[in-house]
Amino acid sequence: METIATRLGILPFPEIDPVIFTIGPFAVHWYGLAYVAGILIGWLYARRIVQNTSLWRNGTPAFNLTQLDDFLLWVAAGIVLGGRIGYILFYDLSSVLQNPIRAIEIWNGGMSFHGGLLGTMFAMIIFARRHAIAVWSLFDVVAAVVPIGLFFGRIANFINGELWGRLSSAPWAIVFPTGGPFSRHPSQLYEAALEGILLLLVLAYFVYRRKALKVPGLVCGIFACGYAASRIFVEFFREPDAQIGYLAGDWLTMGMVLSLPMALAGIWAIARARRAAATA
Repeated sequence: METIATRLGILPFPEIDPVIFTIGPFAVHWYGLAYVAGILIGWLYARRIVQNTSLWRNGTPAFNLTQLDDFLLWVAAGIVLGGRIGYILFYDLSSVLQNPIRAIEIWNGGMSFHGGLLGTMFAMIIFARRHAIAVWSLFDVVAAVVPIGLFFGRIANFINGELWGRLSSAPWAIVFPTGGPFSRHPSQLYEAALEGILLLLVLAYFVYRRKALKVPGLVCGIFACGYAASRIFVEFFREPDAQIGYLAGDWLTMGMVLSLPMALAGIWAIARARRAAATA
């Protein structure tokens, strides 16, 4: 049947069921699978980094594979708890205060990357202290693999038809089921390309070509700057959350505001790492 999108020559949204399959009352969603895939593939990549002794100062990794394996549960908890709490605090606090049960409805609003990042950082600091691990080196390895999770997460956002972009007449604009009868930027795919693929390649270059792990804190600083720059850029194409809207004019969004301190922290981390390396 012909639709408005096909009549106007606009790309229709691909009909992908957010639910992969169901077993009785249980449903497996692409969004949940994205989290599992991001964490597991990131863990496997992190293991390869730790095993490659040529990447580390004096050929000695800052921690061993057993410690990395133990950290897997910690990072998963940090991502999920931090991501959900962050979304509530940054984007949906008034709604949760009116209806507290909404706090556990992860399908109603979802997760915040900045919250997940803070949750993961807390998990890393606590874990590093308990196991006598150099925290900056743990930061570096985790930062190197985070883009993998970002890639899968943004693809899941696209499949769910959520977090779509602003109105657009670009040839690749898409009419999303929940975005009204208008063509919009597929901003989730922009983020998957920039925060996921491009940032992963940039960090891999510094890890493998520039041996940046020998300067603890450098990789995580580059990640923070790279993510912040990518997110701020994409925010010009992404529709802000309806309950918040624009913070100033028709351009400043909460995503931009949260990314600015992240960029500053990244610059500080890079400067600190270089100073420490120069005096070592």
